[in-house]
Amino acid sequence: MNTIKRTRRRAWAFSCLPLAGAVLAADASAQSSVTLYGVIDNAFAYSSNQHGQSNFYMSQGNLQASKFGLLGAEDLGGGTQAIFRLESGFNSLTGAQGSTGYMFNRQAYVGFSNRQYGTLTLGRQYTPYFNMVGALGPTSALTGATGAHPGDLDALDTTLRFNNSITYTSANFAGLVFGVQYGLGGTPGSVANGSNFSAAMRYDYQAFSAAVGYVKLKNITTSQSLGSFADNSPVNSGYASANSSQMVAAAARYNFSQLMVGLNYSNVQYAPGAQSLFANEAVFNTYGAIATYQFTPALYAGIGYSYTRASKANGIDDPARYHQVSLEQTYSLSKRTTFYAIEGYQHARGKSLIASGSGTTIADAVAVVGDSQNTTPSSGPSQFVGMVGIRHTF
Repeated sequence: MNTIKRTRRRAWAFSCLPLAGAVLAADASAQSSVTLYGVIDNAFAYSSNQHGQSNFYMSQGNLQASKFGLLGAEDLGGGTQAIFRLESGFNSLTGAQGSTGYMFNRQAYVGFSNRQYGTLTLGRQYTPYFNMVGALGPTSALTGATGAHPGDLDALDTTLRFNNSITYTSANFAGLVFGVQYGLGGTPGSVANGSNFSAAMRYDYQAFSAAVGYVKLKNITTSQSLGSFADNSPVNSGYASANSSQMVAAAARYNFSQLMVGLNYSNVQYAPGAQSLFANEAVFNTYGAIATYQFTPALYAGIGYSYTRASKANGIDDPARYHQVSLEQTYSLSKRTTFYAIEGYQHARGKSLIASGSGTTIADAVAVVGDSQNTTPSSGPSQFVGMVGIRHTF
């Protein structure tokens, strides 16, 4: 395997749970160990329109989120290990915590892994939906900064986490791996209130990989088990008061030596409750395609396209549509240091329901490239974002 492929796969593993118990328990005779790992990623960026103005600025965590973590395993014998992960995101331009009040905002879990029976973990974790479908979706090939579907409304980037969660990930059965996760709401007298659920399945056979996943979120605004959720972009901010949300996604890839091609699809639904600021269920469907090419062991490039369409609901007869094109180019200076350039362009049409003061309003849909511009969307239908930066892993 060449250098850049090793680097990208290792970097993706930093963000994800193991896809099977065998990942951490591959060597039953291994001694106890703790590994310190991390990423520092900074770039110079340009956006053609942020709230009506172009902007040159510094940006961090673009190719991969800046973070550090501890990954530990203790051999208990018989192919079983006790495992833990503590992972903290930070702003590598200022040194600030990634999330105020959270030392380990990205992941914090402990559990057991067995190469025959799988992995069981408890704590703050990513969903099987993200770990399996997201691994084959746009963000692992094109980054979330410019490659995530608009606003990351389908959570295929690292924006969705469960607190108080129990996750089981199976061993690998001839290429098939599945996982289930339940986040406990912690409400006395009601196990279901505020609970969250995710399940996913992935299959790998030679050069082909495919995955399908599901997420159900309940009592979104009050749930103690919902750790983080992207509902702050003009794509879906009007539905932040939803009582529940459901996500279904699928992705597939095929590798032709240096060339990889992939397809992905997601369906996101927001259901209102008594206190919601909208009346009818809203549905978003996204269709995507990606391709990457390994020109040399050091030089890699990728391209992606996605089309997102909202449903007619809540008084909107001309629902929002988003066309997005994303590009990525990386050059590996060493096994750990990568120079990169990423670009994204999005064009929006139609109307969307957006948050406005303490309520919602219907407005022209505006562009918001990937999920790096969620709080700085365009003031109009188009937005271009370009970044040039350096990522170092350790």
